[in-house]
Amino acid sequence: QVQLVESGGGLVQPGGSLRLSCAVSGFSLDGYSIGWFRQAPGKEREGVSCISGSSGSTYYADSVKGRFTISRDNAKNTVYLQMNSLKPEDTAVYYCATDPTYRYLCSLRMDYWGKGTLVTVSP
Repeated sequence: QVQLVESGGGLVQPGGSLRLSCAVSGFSLDGYSIGWFRQAPGKEREGVSCISGSSGSTYYADSVKGRFTISRDNAKNTVYLQMNSLKPEDTAVYYCATDPTYRYLCSLRMDYWGKGTLVTVSP
């Protein structure tokens, strides 16, 4: 059974940093893409960042470029999202997702999702 468990969310002041982790079990991440998504209150879920399984290339939403960094540790079967210079508009539930049919990019259509971790950016 594939499980994704996010951790690292919390309350942080604007300008602060958080590091999210997503631990995957029941499925080897090696060679497959994994991404971070978020859903703010009253808004649709959106892609934040993705790391390709085939090349290790990384992709970021324009709103987080230069502030967020995605990385993966295949040995630990874990993906991370380092979030710096956080803004109130980054407040959302953050999800990680993966899928054995995705080696290059990420998608909201990925099959396996975690339950999310809440990030709140507020003074």
